[in-house]
Amino acid sequence: MKREWSRKELAGMVDHTLLKAQAGEADLRRHCAEARRYGFAAVCVNPCWVGLAAAELEGSGIGVTSVVGYPLGANSTETKAAEASLAAAQGATGIDMVMNIGFAKSGDWKRVAEDIAAVVRAARPIPVKVIIETCQLDREEKVLACRAALAAGADCVMTSTGFGTGGATVEDIALMRQTLGETLKIKASGGIRTRSDAIALLEAGAYRIGASAGVAIVAGAED
Repeated sequence: MKREWSRKELAGMVDHTLLKAQAGEADLRRHCAEARRYGFAAVCVNPCWVGLAAAELEGSGIGVTSVVGYPLGANSTETKAAEASLAAAQGATGIDMVMNIGFAKSGDWKRVAEDIAAVVRAARPIPVKVIIETCQLDREEKVLACRAALAAGADCVMTSTGFGTGGATVEDIALMRQTLGETLKIKASGGIRTRSDAIALLEAGAYRIGASAGVAIVAGAED
């Protein structure tokens, strides 16, 4: 029997995302108000807004996720670790870091894992999700990226930044789940704009949806 998703249940699977460079304070406050109104799992914001988002959502039970090494993943490992540590100190409850894609394309999976592990250590005890930017990787590289995140102690693997040439697909979620089994969570992110898109990705094995279109995704769901 096909599962029915209520608005409340679906909203609880969404990280409501605001990562546009031009987003200002008024946008951030409105974004947090939407998170409260719809009951999203978390907001995902750029590092400069973590403190304000944490203040806006205090007592709501809604998480605040900061991005690290965003959107290219090419920052030095030390810079990424410092970003993660500062975000945690300012009230972040989760970190979404971008894997070093250049290391991955070079086949240097040891350095990929070391880069991730440094962020995991800096962020403790808050969880770290690793964006592998699936649109930049071939099938074997996607598998190896998932394994590197697992070896480095990450909590979750994500598909996309939303700034690449492609976003989350059912096929990639299925591959990631096949690779990882139940060892790590999987977050679908990038290009998810409708309720049907989100449900298909959740049913393929994602535990969370990262989307700037959170309101549109849940607005059509039945209560």
